[in-house]
Amino acid sequence: MTVRTTRSRHPHDDAPDTTAEFRRIAELPEGPEKEELRQRVVRAWMPMAGRLARHFRNRGEALEDLEQVAALGLVKAVARYDISRGCAFESFAVPTIVGEVKRHFRDHMWGLHVPRRVQELRNRVRNSQRELSHTLDGRSPSVRRIAEHCGLSEEDVLLGMEALESYSTLSLDAELPGADDGYSLADTIGAPEPGFDQVVYREAVKPRLARLPERERRILYMRFFCDMTQSHIAEQLGISQMHVSRLISRTCRRIHHEVETDRRDACRQRARHGVRRRPRPASRVSFR
Repeated sequence: MTVRTTRSRHPHDDAPDTTAEFRRIAELPEGPEKEELRQRVVRAWMPMAGRLARHFRNRGEALEDLEQVAALGLVKAVARYDISRGCAFESFAVPTIVGEVKRHFRDHMWGLHVPRRVQELRNRVRNSQRELSHTLDGRSPSVRRIAEHCGLSEEDVLLGMEALESYSTLSLDAELPGADDGYSLADTIGAPEPGFDQVVYREAVKPRLARLPERERRILYMRFFCDMTQSHIAEQLGISQMHVSRLISRTCRRIHHEVETDRRDACRQRARHGVRRRPRPASRVSFR
């Protein structure tokens, strides 16, 4: 009785023999013939590039895109491979292709820009969480336990945990968990309140108004708080409407100048003490 054994496929059984082509590439000068040989070698090794790309499927990127990235890594490997070093091409090509795919995930798949160091912290924290979850019966490990497991400080662990949520973004139109009335993230975002600036301006002019002569203070009060016309104010005070207009313009210019002078002095004082702050833009004094 003859027993036939089936030899299991080696992971690199899709590796063709292109030794002769690489030797010829090393001998040829740059030109069309050398480029044609490189393209022939790339086509021969494309099955291996596709196999490596499939290792990264189901990670949020389309397989077709991963195959294109792997093909790009293969092209780079063929262009950089030096047969005179004596190593097999697949030993050089596999790390090059895998590195290109990982670089694609690092540079193009993050919803937010995250520094490389923080990405590495995220990966270490994520791996530690997975490993510790098996020993803790599915319970989430503490920050201190993760720090001890992966040899990081608790601050770095917290930074890596924050980056866990930065890989993909959530639309502002996404409905919040537990909301049944379409309440989304956009509904939680506040809007600028113009009334805040108005409060600042009013507080800035209050001491100046208090130091005005009685007649000028009364004119401003009737004009901006009682909404009286200049003609009506003139009748009340027994002066001309033109005189009222000049008094209002002169008083407002003086108050505006005093407020701006105080603001510039405050900025210079902060600068002398090493505190920098963007100066507020000049604004017209308004009592409305």
